[in-house]
Amino acid sequence: MELVIVARPSIEEQILDIKIELHDLEEYPVEKLCEIIKEVGFECDMCAKCCTHEFNDHIFLLDPEVRRIREIASDTLKPAPYFEFCDNNGAFYVSGYALRTKEDGSCMFLEGGRCRIYEDRPLICRLYPYMLHREADESGKMDWRQISGLNEHGCYHSEITDEECASIASLTKEYETAYLKHHIWFLETVSAHFKKNHLKHVQSIYDRMMRKLSKGQKVRVMVFCNGKFEEHLL
Repeated sequence: MELVIVARPSIEEQILDIKIELHDLEEYPVEKLCEIIKEVGFECDMCAKCCTHEFNDHIFLLDPEVRRIREIASDTLKPAPYFEFCDNNGAFYVSGYALRTKEDGSCMFLEGGRCRIYEDRPLICRLYPYMLHREADESGKMDWRQISGLNEHGCYHSEITDEECASIASLTKEYETAYLKHHIWFLETVSAHFKKNHLKHVQSIYDRMMRKLSKGQKVRVMVFCNGKFEEHLL
């Protein structure tokens, strides 16, 4: 069997792909998303499953949310998982922060099945299960995904007013747009940082440092936040 090696997209190619998705996202009709929201009619039944690893891998925080969480409880922040790059000195680079979870996989702010920072919870928590980004389905086909965990939790076919639908749809587009712009900013900053310091991503070093991390050894992680990198030792 012939071995096929797929080249990793360059940073420039990744930026271009995200800019295309951002353009398509901005062109996505809010009215269409409103129709989907109204048809689904999701209503929270306070099962708290969305606050655990059972349904969500991690909660990515936008920069304003990082500042707010730091004021509430700075020890609940962690570098977001899935480090994007590793330079030739062995330092990882990741696009932002996420919320820590307890050993059972539940959010650090979940107590007795309720969120203890409910009024200050991140935007993605306010919007869940609504989303608007491209994602591959089971067959690998890329298409828009507007709802997460459909028919797996919560109540459906509830009455939602047109005003509520419009508000949810607008905020969903706002969050997804902010996320994509943040990631473009991260990639542009990584590119400039690598060029200035004569660094480059090295996959073999990435793999070696991941093995080191899995064994409980310390690694250096550069977390992108507010336009600059913050260094952490994990």
